[in-house]
Amino acid sequence: MVRGQVAATLSKRAQKMQRIHIPGIIAMAAIVVASNILVQFLFGQWLTWGAFTYPLAFLVTDVMNRVYGAHAARRVVFAGFVVGVICSVIGTQIMLQGDGFTYPAVTLRIAIGSGLAFLTAQLMDVAIFDRLRDRSWWRAPLASTLIGSSLDTAIFFTIAFSSVLTFVEPANDVSWAGEMLPLLGTGPVVPLWVSLGFADWMVKLSLALLALVPFRIIVGYLMPRTT
Repeated sequence: MVRGQVAATLSKRAQKMQRIHIPGIIAMAAIVVASNILVQFLFGQWLTWGAFTYPLAFLVTDVMNRVYGAHAARRVVFAGFVVGVICSVIGTQIMLQGDGFTYPAVTLRIAIGSGLAFLTAQLMDVAIFDRLRDRSWWRAPLASTLIGSSLDTAIFFTIAFSSVLTFVEPANDVSWAGEMLPLLGTGPVVPLWVSLGFADWMVKLSLALLALVPFRIIVGYLMPRTT
């Protein structure tokens, strides 16, 4: 009888926790979908609009981690990963036309780079945040996001555009990304994809600092509701 009551209590708690996670999962899915769409539209010479939406994924992960713990944060990350994979699969089947060529909306290299970068960076974010959660309130979200964002940028742009990995998708010509140009138009001469990655990285670092404000507000709003 006692075991049955304990099992029922644990089951109710598990169901409650799953319901609590739903807003975070929905938010993460929305960010991933929006970023997959907006990454196709340029903002200036070195960025896409997706560079401004994707970093919000780290904010969602960190809020879930602070309020509900690392396990909940990982669930949200895996949900976002699944949505990202689905978006990538759909994108590879959508054919676009331009300059006399027909090409997929999402190439295999971009799909692989996006998926691996997202999963690796987000799980690293969760691990670092959990390690620093007992320090000053800003240390965990700032450190985890800075390291996670750096890892994300390095993995994605290397896999998607580096000439070293041409064998991954030989039919995909990314030679344009290897054009040697001054970094962001003014620095040392580097491949174009390095400038694109560097600009993306700087946006992520800037947003990591700005995100501390909504992080503090959202966590302050949610924490009393978890006790």
